Amino acid sequence: MREILLATRSEGKLRELRALFGQAGISVSDLRDAGIPESPIEDSLEVHPTFEKNALAKARYFHEQSGRATVADDSGLVVPALDGRPGVLSKRWSGRTDLSGQDLDDENNRLLLLRLKNAQDRRGHYVCAVAYVDDARELVCRGETHGRIIDTPRGSGGFGYDPYFLSTELGRTFGEVSAEEKARVSHRARAFGALVERLAAV
Repeated sequence: MREILLATRSEGKLRELRALFGQAGISVSDLRDAGIPESPIEDSLEVHPTFEKNALAKARYFHEQSGRATVADDSGLVVPALDGRPGVLSKRWSGRTDLSGQDLDDENNRLLLLRLKNAQDRRGHYVCAVAYVDDARELVCRGETHGRIIDTPRGSGGFGYDPYFLSTELGRTFGEVSAEEKARVSHRARAFGALVERLAAV
């Protein structure tokens, strides 16, 4: 299989995805490798109501930009007590367009805890939808992982909401576990694992 373009600018995602595709023997490159500069247009791609539609919009856009087989994902935290929020707005939930990286993660987590302050139901689940687009076809796969939201962060690993997400399967937060442990149960690993299986089957 020819090299696949990973259409994300998140360093955290790139670390996880390079490992996932590497284990399957699939070569990957990122947007910097492809020489695609960041554009304001990218912020307008994630405007759809579902993870699947957002992932597909990004994969189509970067496929057009690069001419390469492209993979993109959209993922986020779904909290039933908050009517499914932050959901597809997970990265942008706080509305702090002036922040990025860890500062933005901190503000999103602050808002999450504020909204859950009086909630009895602390369940949450991560969702990831991944889309693959090349000249001949489009594929979309979904993965989920379940847990609950805690008030005090644990661990310094992962990114986003990970230190507050206590995994049901692991009994620890995604911030506490190694990348290998997280990959066994994470929403992203499950979605991309399903995609890799479909790609390898043809």
